[in-house]
Amino acid sequence: MRRDDKIILAHGSGGKLTRSLVSETFLKKFTHPALAELDDAARVRIGSDRICFTTDSYVVKPLFFPGGDIGTLAVYGTVNDLAVMGAEPLYISCGFIVEEGLELSLLDRIADSMAEACRIANVSIVTGDTKVVESGSADQLFINTTGVGLLPKGREFGIERIVPGNRVIVSGTIGDHAIAVLAAREDLGLKLDDLTTDCAPVNGLVRKVIDRFDGVKFMRDPTRGGLATVLCEIAESGRFSVHIWDEEIPVHREVKGICEILGFDPLYLANEGKVVMIVDGKIADEVCDVLRSDPLGVNAAVIGEIRADNPGDVVLHTVIGGSRLIKMLAGDQLPRIC
Repeated sequence: MRRDDKIILAHGSGGKLTRSLVSETFLKKFTHPALAELDDAARVRIGSDRICFTTDSYVVKPLFFPGGDIGTLAVYGTVNDLAVMGAEPLYISCGFIVEEGLELSLLDRIADSMAEACRIANVSIVTGDTKVVESGSADQLFINTTGVGLLPKGREFGIERIVPGNRVIVSGTIGDHAIAVLAAREDLGLKLDDLTTDCAPVNGLVRKVIDRFDGVKFMRDPTRGGLATVLCEIAESGRFSVHIWDEEIPVHREVKGICEILGFDPLYLANEGKVVMIVDGKIADEVCDVLRSDPLGVNAAVIGEIRADNPGDVVLHTVIGGSRLIKMLAGDQLPRIC
């Protein structure tokens, strides 16, 4: 990417262009070690306590979609970024950038959704800010949330802990959120009978696993860029390869159908209530059993393994016995989905 290039939508996709933007523009100027790790949240110390600290901005279009809205997305997205770091989410800040002309009744609905989401996730919004911009400047409403959570002693998850023989688990069907948002965009005219966003807080689901098992190596919520991007980021360490089995990856039938019609790959579609876990191979089946005991993890599956061969590669093994390399996308299948 040349330094004189302009920002395009794909810079927000979570793929190659996002990585280039972050590394070439921000990491060269903001040099704290916690930021350099590029985790879902920063691990920092305040006195003797360790906390996780994260922030995210939400620009989803439309504001309301099957099963959720921008408000629930903002709360759960921040909670989930803390949870996959092993932290106990506690407090959230919320900034609203409101476009002139937005109906107050819509803002009321979104605030109600956020309050209910906080109740469900057992977190509190404790500070915030509101700005109003001229009509045409913000596409109705943008929300920024920042979250803080305590990181208990001994909870250490990270790519550096992954070794060959570990297994890859996904907690449920992939791509539900992206396709639910896509269906809500009026110009596409898609009607889906059963599919809603998977937007949900995963802190309770994660806690069930990490309280019981010591062999969890790494966790990530596969949002922008989807499952494929998470696995590519893991393999970038260059110490191992990631192998996944196509027939084991859970995908909702309506997501499959839309992907076939429109040419999308569900591996790259965003999720907002799923967790990717890398765990010790000896406990993978037991972890799946625990996940399936929770309503948010009923479709959990072991979908792959970590191997020592061909370090840096992510390999998809197909149903017909072939294989293909999975790469990080340079473009964006679906912009403005979170």
